Amino acid sequence: MTVRPKMQVLRLTDSAAAQVRQLMDATETPIVGLRVGVKKGGCAGMAYTVDYATEVRPGEEVVEQGGAKVVIEPGAIMFLLGAEMDYRTEKLSAQFVFNNPNETASCGCGESVALAPAEGAVAA
Repeated sequence: MTVRPKMQVLRLTDSAAAQVRQLMDATETPIVGLRVGVKKGGCAGMAYTVDYATEVRPGEEVVEQGGAKVVIEPGAIMFLLGAEMDYRTEKLSAQFVFNNPNETASCGCGESVALAPAEGAVAA
């Protein structure tokens, strides 16, 4: 029997991995990484969330890449399959940006997106 390798839910760019590592090293309270999720809100319907993760909770996926660790909430997994997390610094902002093939629309202000579950994803 051949076991197929598990698909990584989210891929980090080198820039995102470097920023996650920097945030992990700079916190006063030890963290295991950054927690990524999605929540209902905004004019397009959903928004990405990024917060400190002090622990890995049951059902969460862990992505480790380039010394960085990102913990993905169970409810976000089906919306993030195949997505890439980047970190961009521009003239007036610096932020994590998600390049997600599951986005069906986004609002003009860039704060929210419409997401569909990845093809073949099963709700957790």
